Amino acid sequence: MRLADATKLNRLGLAIYYRPDRFTPLDTQTFELKKSLHDRIAAPAHERLIGTRFFDDETGSEFTAASFHAAPLTASNSLRRNQIKAAHVALRQMGDDLPMVMVGDYNYPLFQRGLGRHITKSGYDLSLSDRRTYTRYKIFTGHFDFVTSVGMTIDSVETLPIGASDHLPILVNATSIAKQQAA
Repeated sequence: MRLADATKLNRLGLAIYYRPDRFTPLDTQTFELKKSLHDRIAAPAHERLIGTRFFDDETGSEFTAASFHAAPLTASNSLRRNQIKAAHVALRQMGDDLPMVMVGDYNYPLFQRGLGRHITKSGYDLSLSDRRTYTRYKIFTGHFDFVTSVGMTIDSVETLPIGASDHLPILVNATSIAKQQAA
């Protein structure tokens, strides 16, 4: 895997990696999203979203992949839903009709069905991994890391062993719907 790009202005360390034998990065952008009170008081997280538009060398099509980090648990679910919606709008600016997959820490361990309804209503799909992604503290365990997508079929979301983060990483296997229809 090769690094396409990473955030530079904050502590969240969002990054996008890709397989250079299959994909060519075309454009990367970072985005600020509405800040929570925690962001304003503690340590500001200026960039909560990074997106890269890719060319798939195998299929000849383009898509957008993004890494996202929602406001911490001290913020309201409403703020996090607004951040997700704003992230989807920002990524659409990179290619309005392109398939898109956004992966990251949604910080939404409770009321996930309600979040799923909001995301579905906005035209996106929500996918969770096969196992919990946060297990550091007994009080806060569960699925924190999700995938939202449009124009793609999410074939699998696998939770991987712990790395340097406090979250377990997830591996997403996805197929562009345009590729499926062409086959």
